[in-house]
Amino acid sequence: MGAGGARADEVKKKGRPSTDKKPNVFARIALFVRQVVAELRKVVTPTRSELITYTSVVLVFVVVVMAFVTVLDFLIGKGTLWLFGN
Repeated sequence: MGAGGARADEVKKKGRPSTDKKPNVFARIALFVRQVVAELRKVVTPTRSELITYTSVVLVFVVVVMAFVTVLDFLIGKGTLWLFGN
């Protein structure tokens, strides 16, 4: 057979559905809940000062982006009026 025959066997194996049985719906839900709880245990709640800092950074960023979009909108509007007239 050679290398080509072995390769054909590997391709056939990959095309077949797995013979492993999947756990039933309730076992999968239980596994999911256990994984969610395990991940939630890793969560660290920020301190009050960290929370204030993070909130301030987000608000400043939002204001900067709003200002940028406002200026861009104003310039595009003026350019459109200049190009096409009143």
